[in-house]
Amino acid sequence: MADLKSTFLKVYSTLKSELLEDPAFEWTDESRQWVERMLDYNVPGGKLNRGLSVIDSYKLLKEGKELTEDEIFLASALGWCIEWLQAYFLVLDDIMDNSHTRRGQPCWFRVPKVGLIAANDGILLRNHVPRILRNHFRNKPYYVDLLDLFNEVEFQTASGQMIDLITTLEGEKDLSKYTLSLHRRIVQYKTAYYSFYLSVACALVMSGENLDKHIDVKNILVEMGVYFQVQDDYLDCFGDPETIGKIGTDIEDFKCSWLVVKALELSNEEQKKVLYENYGKPDPANVTKVKALYKELDLQVVFAEYESKSYQKLTASIEAHPSKAVQSVLKSFLGKIYKRQK
Repeated sequence: MADLKSTFLKVYSTLKSELLEDPAFEWTDESRQWVERMLDYNVPGGKLNRGLSVIDSYKLLKEGKELTEDEIFLASALGWCIEWLQAYFLVLDDIMDNSHTRRGQPCWFRVPKVGLIAANDGILLRNHVPRILRNHFRNKPYYVDLLDLFNEVEFQTASGQMIDLITTLEGEKDLSKYTLSLHRRIVQYKTAYYSFYLSVACALVMSGENLDKHIDVKNILVEMGVYFQVQDDYLDCFGDPETIGKIGTDIEDFKCSWLVVKALELSNEEQKKVLYENYGKPDPANVTKVKALYKELDLQVVFAEYESKSYQKLTASIEAHPSKAVQSVLKSFLGKIYKRQK
């Protein structure tokens, strides 16, 4: 895996060099330095799971056949397109949420002299994706399918972000809107398509598969994405900040979290009152009351039941898939997230 990661990072350097020499633009030293610094700050700093999953998935689809250097490069380039897309979402997301840190460093727009230039940098990051695809896939029979896939997933993610943002509008905080179906819709569109489906879809397209014939794979990966987000919501409250690397703020931020939706479902009138009075307030005393209520309602047990049911259901759906290679891709994804602690 470490070897795969170093190969993957080498491909980043190649793609970056090409983008910094893009013939469609007249570069100056200043503009080149800006874009290089912006890329290095925002693109390769995460866990790179989404990008590396393209190579993993493609390997599994090839059922043990040794990949050529060209195949590794192309799968890596697609992986980086997902990481670029992720960087674009995060740069803009941080501005919208007025966040302070990302991946252990200040958000890009908070870096001195960057400010709202970050909005344009986000647009540039988004535009780099089709440039990379054009440079390396234009002569492939599946080129249009790739463009289509990235456009589709970007639209779904932006639409999911929109539902999330309009649900938590300042001054219109209304807990009664929070239901499991709303939670699911936000997660499905905002996270599941680009974080789970996109990596596997890229590998399938590269293997010459028609995505229209793999709707069941998409559905399984979306379910997995929902399960992943429920874990995230759970860890935000009950995870160890040392392990997960951040202090959760879903309660303060009035997020439509799986925990609050479950709490609303299970509460009696008096408990509901506690939620309505304390949820979405920044004061630690309010947060403590909400957490105490979660414990009173046994949400840790409710989550453990949800986790084991989801795992059984996902495993059954995966095993029903006719292709052993596709099964191994999906099982590898599920294995990475089941019972995770961070």
